[in-house]
Amino acid sequence: MKRDDKQRVIDELHASWVESTAGVVTHYRGLTVSQMSELRRQLHQSNISLQVVKNTLARRAADGTSFKAAESLFKGPVAIAYGSDPVAMAKAISEFAKKHQALEIQGGVLEGKLIDEAGIKALANLPSREVLLSKMLGSMQAPISGFVRTLNEIPTSLVRALAAVRDQKNA
Repeated sequence: MKRDDKQRVIDELHASWVESTAGVVTHYRGLTVSQMSELRRQLHQSNISLQVVKNTLARRAADGTSFKAAESLFKGPVAIAYGSDPVAMAKAISEFAKKHQALEIQGGVLEGKLIDEAGIKALANLPSREVLLSKMLGSMQAPISGFVRTLNEIPTSLVRALAAVRDQKNA
């Protein structure tokens, strides 16, 4: 690669990593081109990018970003996934790694902190963002709906009492 091309790659990676909140570093030795394409497609569905990059370029691009924490993982043939949805990224990579043993998860970075392979797998076991949001919304609605039921019970009780008095007078 020419020096200008290397600098362009570094600048592009740096710009992408500044915007990303999470990343996963993997070793891909032994995967075919079609398998790497399949992994890229799966990650792309969740707006996650995967890039194979030279370690020296990755180290330079990591300067000034949260990916600086993962610098120690840039050894050997690495493919780096990055994006803003850490759970979807971890799920997609973990599922792919189960099917293809050639993909080895080395670790990653989450909000500027280094996480190991076990941390990536723990993220993969979390429910998706949509499920978490719906659970939170349900929790927020529970007190309000309980309050509405209580308010509704007052006139209902009054109507039942009046109906009982009416039935008693008719009898």
